[in-house]
Parts: sequence; C-alpha cells; structure tokens
Amino acid sequence: MLLYFIRHGDPDYANDSLTPRGARQAEAVAKRLAVYGLDEVYTSSLNRAVLTAKPTCELLGLTPQLCDWAREDYPWRELTVPRDGGGVTWPFFTAKYSRLFNSPEVIALGRHWADSPLFADTTFKQGYERTQKAADDFLLSLGYRHDCENGLYTPEKHNDKRVALFAHQGFGMIFLSCVLDVPYPLMCTHFDLSHSSMTVIEFSPNTEGYVIPKALQLSNDSHLYKEGLPTWYQNVIKI
Repeated sequence: MLLYFIRHGDPDYANDSLTPRGARQAEAVAKRLAVYGLDEVYTSSLNRAVLTAKPTCELLGLTPQLCDWAREDYPWRELTVPRDGGGVTWPFFTAKYSRLFNSPEVIALGRHWADSPLFADTTFKQGYERTQKAADDFLLSLGYRHDCENGLYTPEKHNDKRVALFAHQGFGMIFLSCVLDVPYPLMCTHFDLSHSSMTVIEFSPNTEGYVIPKALQLSNDSHLYKEGLPTWYQNVIKI
C-alpha cells in the first residue's frame, strides 16, 4: 500500500476555505495524482481540506470519505502552547519548546516523550494518545495492525491500494509521527509540511512478514513546479 498524506492548499483560515492560489494548488495535486491513480480518498472534514481533495476526486471519479478525527481543531486544543503577546501557537514555532523537544532527557524517552515532567503543565499526552489511537484505527481499517512498542505493523489482509488522506500541517506533524513511530518532538522540529505538499509512505511486508512503513517522499511539491506555480515554503521562503 502507498499512503499519500497531502496538506491542504494555501488557506483562507478565516473562512475555512482556500485562496485563489490554494485552489490552483489543489488542481495541481489532482493532475499529479491522476498520473498513477488512487483507489481511496479520505479527508479531514474541515472545508479547506475538502476543497483541496475535490479536484482529485472529480478527476478520478472518487467519493471522499470524511474523517472527523483528522480535523486540526483537536490537536489545536491539545498540542498548542501560549504565545508571547497572547494567544496560542504550535510548540514547534517557539524557541522554548523547540529546545525542550531536543533536550537529552526528552529524546531519551522515545515514544514516551509526553511523560516528561517538562510537559506536566500541558495537554500534550492527551493529544498524542488521541492521535495515536485514531491513526492506529485508520491503518487497521486498511489492513495494518500497529505494534507500537516494537515500531512495526502486522498486515492482516493484502492491500496494494493507493490511498490519500488530505488534512493539515499541525495535525500532520503528530499523525505522521504516530504512523512512522518517530517521536513527535523530533518530527515536528526537524520536518515540516508546506501548502499542498505530498508525503508518500510505503507499507510493504518484508521477508519476515511484518511492515515498517517508509517515507518515500516528504513534503514534496513538485506538482507546483510542474504547473509553473510558486514553490514558496509557507509563502515565505522561495524553494
């Protein structure tokens, strides 16, 4: 199985929609996915993700399956921290938590990172555990049972499908960390997902019959280059 994780296009957050640039990005994603095809499309039920998936579904004749668990407002409540000047933000956007996430004591905890006393005043553990269960349930529905302690999956049925999930940056950081068994503190501070970017994960059994998922591409935006669209990381850095 190939799992495609696609972040929504350039957003109009105030209206939970896409900007004109975001709509073009969504069309570029659809053209890219149409080259090899998809079997199933899943999307966060937030409109900016649904709109990003729409051209793909129209082009390939697929009906998207809405996933409430993939909405970004859940991790936004559980995995954000106070921001200087008021409000909240993702911890990976702050110097304080980027440093804590990469501290030896947090790294040493591995997948139990949220148990660190450094995060006792946060709801990080709640957000991590909720997302881990949602990710595991989703992959089990696709035929892969997760063994978290050993960082592998047992295939329960043959699956050679191509499956896409359209969702969000903040959700994607915790979701991908859960799927790949990469501790969230390292995932969110060393990697990122730009608008309409595509991450491709292969689920292929090895000679012993179990699966360790492998990211073949991460935050790839070559579809934007192909269509002559700006390849700006977060609309800030030209890449």
